Amino acid sequence: MTHQSTVVQDLIPASADGIEVRLAASRNEVRAAQRIRYRVFYEEMGAKPSAAMQALELDFDDYDEVCDHLLVLAEGEVVGTYRMIRRHAAAAIGGFYSAGEFDISPFLAVPGEILELGRSCVDARWRHRGTLQMLWQGLAAYMVEHGIRLLFGCGSLPGTDPETLAPQLAYLRDNHLAPAALRGRALDGRDSVDFATIDATWDARRVLATLPPLLKGYLRLGGTVGDGAVIDHQFNTTDVLVAVDTAAIAGRYAKRFNA
Repeated sequence: MTHQSTVVQDLIPASADGIEVRLAASRNEVRAAQRIRYRVFYEEMGAKPSAAMQALELDFDDYDEVCDHLLVLAEGEVVGTYRMIRRHAAAAIGGFYSAGEFDISPFLAVPGEILELGRSCVDARWRHRGTLQMLWQGLAAYMVEHGIRLLFGCGSLPGTDPETLAPQLAYLRDNHLAPAALRGRALDGRDSVDFATIDATWDARRVLATLPPLLKGYLRLGGTVGDGAVIDHQFNTTDVLVAVDTAAIAGRYAKRFNA
């Protein structure tokens, strides 16, 4: 389920205020990550838990058993997490999580290692730049160690009303649509939004002020979005498929982590 990563564990020192980043090393640490996910997604953001999740106050699914869990720890407690799924882990469970919403065949055709990201969250008390920087440093180290060629996953906009989100979706379509060779599409049969049908004007400054920080971070790294969006009623979000070519990211950290 989890393993220690030499790069993530040993080559990222704790921050000045004692924040540490590493992979989960035990089932208890995975449960701590699931507990934070429950607080953020279900109690704070209004997602709808199953009866079992509600009883345990944990967010969990079968992917948790095969993925790597990146953790941020402060004062000895897990305060942030990222879920990371590589090809072999996806194969062990029958496919990537985002394949339940999007056609990701363009990503599967990319040579080399690819990495699906999901379930990113930070406890409200620790939701500041230092924590987020440590989380991204851990991700960068993991990418270098495993030679990740492509990052991808569902980027979530809060809410499930396409009309309310039309300016954001139109902005993403008009400015960050993936090239055809790397353009996943919303699956037929899902509660989806066809980008071609969106008729909305947008103001870049206003839209960027409303996009979730994580999605904006991907865009700053050159991230692109697939064609269409999927409404996720369980998580009370509207999802776009995000992809990031990791060459530019890894280049910044390669010397540091390979020294």
